[in-house]
Amino acid sequence: MSTTNEQKVYEILDLLGIKYTKYEHNPIYTVEEAKNLDIDIPGGHCKNLFIRNRKGDTHYLVVLDENKRVDLKALDKQIGSTRLSFASEERLYKYLKLTPGSVTPFGLINDSNREVIVLIDKDLANQDIVNFHPNVNTATIGISYKDFEKFILWRKNGFKYIDI
Repeated sequence: MSTTNEQKVYEILDLLGIKYTKYEHNPIYTVEEAKNLDIDIPGGHCKNLFIRNRKGDTHYLVVLDENKRVDLKALDKQIGSTRLSFASEERLYKYLKLTPGSVTPFGLINDSNREVIVLIDKDLANQDIVNFHPNVNTATIGISYKDFEKFILWRKNGFKYIDI
């Protein structure tokens, strides 16, 4: 059964003509738990990190391959920011209406003021299919990388490609 937050994702993907494949599963909170699922989900598997600058007046959604690690000190230099750190659960909910374990670019549909800047690891562009939660951690949806870019451009949040 879809929640309203999840249902909005499917409605927008349909509106944009984005084809997706949905995989339902038990709730997962970490990349490790996702790797232990007994489901074959083709394509690139992504992790998404919600971070903020020192003052807390700029928030970022970092999208990268599940096997990569982010050096926040190197990232802040790369994007010209003050020191970066993980944002709180309260900030995650305030800006994206998401809870820990369900962080996804699709949360941007809840960012009505387009305050969150998306940072996409440029290596993801090598994937034909990328997988994300549809605003809940009980499902995963696969879309083409080109359609992921289409969604990001449609949202009109600021975004940049980064080197992780």
